[in-house]
Amino acid sequence: MARSPKAAGKGRKLSNFLCFAVYSANLAFGRAYKPLLDKVGLTYTQYIALVALSEEDEQTVSALGEKLFLESNTLTPILKKLEQTGYIRRHRDPADERQVRVSLTPGGRKLIEQDLGESLIEATGLGDDFPVVQKTVSTLRDNLLRATQTGAEKKR
Repeated sequence: MARSPKAAGKGRKLSNFLCFAVYSANLAFGRAYKPLLDKVGLTYTQYIALVALSEEDEQTVSALGEKLFLESNTLTPILKKLEQTGYIRRHRDPADERQVRVSLTPGGRKLIEQDLGESLIEATGLGDDFPVVQKTVSTLRDNLLRATQTGAEKKR
């Protein structure tokens, strides 16, 4: 028996989905960052890779991928492009040749010191709530990751 359109849509408004709010906020961040990053010839993913490298030099590609939630087949082309532009240096780990280590070059460090995203903090309109929202979204992400890992372990 078919449900009426009114009954079928009850409670299923897109605006009620937290996942959509987070997804669309991510798209909005991408749009806000695009003109800033276009000026320096970077994509958002390249930019966050540089930011992550600015926190810790000589990271392995796998550690960087974990930090950014990217698989190596996605991260490797990004790193190749950043190396070609002179922002990073990749080299084999002398202690374990299977590992590739990545670090910022002086040019990459200089670019990151510009703090391209600083103006976006104000654009969020969150004011003093900014760190609270950032922590809440990070907690949400971590909880979801933990729940999906637990679910995957139960299936084994």
